[in-house]
Amino acid sequence: MRGLTEFTALALLGSTQAFVPGGITVGAKSANMINVPTSTVRSAMKKLEMVAASPVATEALTKAANEARGLAMDSITKAHSGHLGLPLGCAEIGAVLYSQILQHNPEDPQWVNRDRFVLSGGHGSMFVYSWLHLSGYDLPLEEVKNFRAHHSMTPGHPEFPNSEHNTPGIEATTGPLGQGVANAVGMAVAQKKCEADYNTDDFKVFDQHIIALCGDGCLQEGVAMEAHAFAAHEKLDNLIIIYDSNDVTLDDMLDKTQSEDTAARYEALGWEVITIDGHDIDAVASALTAAKENDNGKPKMLICKTIIAKGIDEVAGTNAGHGEAGVGYTKEARAKLGLPEELWYVSPDTRDLFAKRKEELKAKYDEWNAMFAKYKEAYPENAKMIENAPKRIVPSVEELFAAIPVADGSKDVATRQAGADVLQGIAAAVPNYMSGSADLHGSTKNLIKNGGDWGATKGKTYSGRNMYYGIREHAMGSIMNGISYFGQHINSGATFLVFADYMRAPVRVAALAELPVSYIWTHDSIGVGEDGPTHQPVETVSGLRVFPNLDVIRPADPEETAGAFVASIEKTDGPTALILSRQNLKTLNSVPADERRYGTLKGAY
Repeated sequence: MRGLTEFTALALLGSTQAFVPGGITVGAKSANMINVPTSTVRSAMKKLEMVAASPVATEALTKAANEARGLAMDSITKAHSGHLGLPLGCAEIGAVLYSQILQHNPEDPQWVNRDRFVLSGGHGSMFVYSWLHLSGYDLPLEEVKNFRAHHSMTPGHPEFPNSEHNTPGIEATTGPLGQGVANAVGMAVAQKKCEADYNTDDFKVFDQHIIALCGDGCLQEGVAMEAHAFAAHEKLDNLIIIYDSNDVTLDDMLDKTQSEDTAARYEALGWEVITIDGHDIDAVASALTAAKENDNGKPKMLICKTIIAKGIDEVAGTNAGHGEAGVGYTKEARAKLGLPEELWYVSPDTRDLFAKRKEELKAKYDEWNAMFAKYKEAYPENAKMIENAPKRIVPSVEELFAAIPVADGSKDVATRQAGADVLQGIAAAVPNYMSGSADLHGSTKNLIKNGGDWGATKGKTYSGRNMYYGIREHAMGSIMNGISYFGQHINSGATFLVFADYMRAPVRVAALAELPVSYIWTHDSIGVGEDGPTHQPVETVSGLRVFPNLDVIRPADPEETAGAFVASIEKTDGPTALILSRQNLKTLNSVPADERRYGTLKGAY
């Protein structure tokens, strides 16, 4: 495997460059100058002669990029709202991604071995809608025109397919900045586990990558740092973050609120970092190809220097380009981009480009299916798990209860301890169940015995079922969502109830996206007496019950706890919160065990 440093220089030197003392400015034709330390470039240049750039149809992709810009401008102008900055600023990135890089099949958006693309900066949703339409997904041009209309397939922010929206090709509900780049970490976690659990020497069932596109806002959010530190520590080299680095935020230029060196920050975390001109198609293609080919144990950060709202000169490169302020200049911009007066125009050349790409992808898809047919013969149980998981097929209530022994009712038990016992039965009955904790397994009691620890360090393996998130509650919630989006696992995460407030953003998104994740929140109410009021969450449960589509269950004894856990597995269209006590509780022996169990499923008895 070629080292990433070989490709770094190729990407850096793929466009017009100007050498300056102390560094190299890359992409001199861009308004945003990129300064990279000379030492980085020189170390890469030593191997440059060993690398040959792949031919790229630059002219065709530039044309496609400009037509995607046109789609975004026309839809946002019609809607009288939206965000022009990202779709226009990242058009070349989109052209490369969807014409050369992504492994997917528009005819089968649920293919289990597809690459996952997450638009973390969800406000730039016309980016992904334009490219999904051009790529041949079932997203008609009429729906692109209906951007932001009620019940259209193109809502203001991308929504994971659910009971309200079913837009093919959308891999995550994004909008709250930072969530998508943390969700991508969860998807990478799930992918690594699938590789470990299902791949063999003869069958590479899972070999995809997770790619997310974000901007300055996502990386300023704390959850990004939490999740990306975790990703580097666990060596998620199947993860690629494309950073749309345009040096602009909504209020002002980026330097008004940020002065750190993002590349150095990510290198310090343990990421591989490549900095390129995001408008240079050859450089983008080389860098993305390198990132996918390199399995050096490091996640990849592609810093793409771009011009926000590129194409609308009046607002490009300024904070006015972020939203819809540029719509008054789109007629002139379209003309400068070589677009005809016809709105939502896509040329026959671009249609043909993506039709051919679709055929290429279909051939790879068919090849994979032929391989998977042989895999099914050799490993029928594994294949059944792989096929059933995305359909959210789970054991029946009766099967789950049969796996959970009735508790000894002779003594008082804390429901966190009862939960520990119930969890073992759940884990036995649901082989793709994973259980994680934010550095509190010993207190939340949610460790799967003999389940192994997931990860790449300290004796962990990617086949493990117990997740160690560290003291990163916000990231835990967002990574859990990513694991669920991937579609192969049912997962839960635990911490003290008082820290549930650190997780509210991903909990809310899980409810909106109808993700079947479970939160095990222990140390309920005032029962943590000696710790004082900072650890006595007397108001938190009420704050959780206001979430639409979040089931909040507060069991009172071991059998109700069994019912609560079973309810969390059976609910396949949204999250469940299990509120468990630290203090011992009386067992309700006056009511038969089955009545307590099944009564809990009903919500009351």
